[in-house]
Amino acid sequence: MMKKRAVFLDRDDTLIRNIPYLGDPSRVEILPGVREGLPRLKEAGLELFLVSNQSGVGRGLITEAQVHAVNEEMFRRLGAGLFSGLYLCYAAPEDPQGVRERKPSPTMLFRARDENNIELAESFMLGDRLSDVRCGLNAGCCSVLVLSGYEDAEADKRQAQDLAHHVAADFCGAVDWILSRMLET
Repeated sequence: MMKKRAVFLDRDDTLIRNIPYLGDPSRVEILPGVREGLPRLKEAGLELFLVSNQSGVGRGLITEAQVHAVNEEMFRRLGAGLFSGLYLCYAAPEDPQGVRERKPSPTMLFRARDENNIELAESFMLGDRLSDVRCGLNAGCCSVLVLSGYEDAEADKRQAQDLAHHVAADFCGAVDWILSRMLET
């Protein structure tokens, strides 16, 4: 069976505006270019996976049900059938489980690979933070940093830009670059 290619997508400040510990689905705001870009990736034959740290659950600030409701609202607004899977880590950063599973650990990407027959070396991790870039690199993916979201501390932002395979000003630019890379291989 032929392995599939994928794009692993961070949620907050990559697909939707980051509201810390968002638990209210009515506050979901899709970022510019996402509605147009995701179908282009899907039509190119890429599997799409949401990969997100949601430490608010581990910190007791929101519930798994609230995270689920926010994700369902995001999926509803984006349109059915775009995502092939959803991988979340609810642990707080200081939790031993968090150390093993939270991005930048590649654990969630490895699970997606094993459960969906994904070729990580031909796949992409797209996010707005240093932890997203490192997660992709740690999994053997091509890492794409999008600058339209939350800004890390200046040192982390510079490091993310230095480590990423590509830095895009916005989501559409990231999609264009991913699709151009696919044509090269």
